Amino acid sequence: MTINHDEQLLAALEAILIISAEPVSLERLCEAVSASPEQVQDALNYLSAEYSGQTGRARGFVLRNVGGGWRIYSAAAQEEIISGFLIQGGTSKLSGPALETLAVIAYRQPVSRSVIAGIRGVNVDGVVRTLLAHDLIQEVDRVPSGAVLYGTTVTFLERMGLTSLEQLPPLAPHLPAREELDELEARLKD
Repeated sequence: MTINHDEQLLAALEAILIISAEPVSLERLCEAVSASPEQVQDALNYLSAEYSGQTGRARGFVLRNVGGGWRIYSAAAQEEIISGFLIQGGTSKLSGPALETLAVIAYRQPVSRSVIAGIRGVNVDGVVRTLLAHDLIQEVDRVPSGAVLYGTTVTFLERMGLTSLEQLPPLAPHLPAREELDELEARLKD
């Protein structure tokens, strides 16, 4: 389908974004609406500004570029209402140990279970399975000994509202220095 009118382009992009369960890349959006990257980028910027209230009334949702693509999210101003709604629906949350393990993987990836367990001081097998099931981590490599190395997924970036891992906040002073962690990792590999 060829989009010739800006209103048609905006409507087409909204229709795609509202049904997308994951971020949609600029390239994929261009293909879907048969428009140039410049036209689509301008339209996405306009929609993003409109949804965030920069062009008038604030909305209950925003359009963000995260995880390598564009997606519609609920607005941060609606967090309390959304949280209440989700809790009433019985939505499961990650446990404290799962969040701790996810943080270790996010900051140390690629990392093996033995290194994660060494840092956390507990067995992490069950927690790693949970994180895999939630598509927050994935197997990214294997070392010669056969140990699996884990890293985060695009779903992790998306749920954290990040474009890349470089946007993770700095850990200091919450964890030991990088050198101490490197020493621990080296001891666990031996």
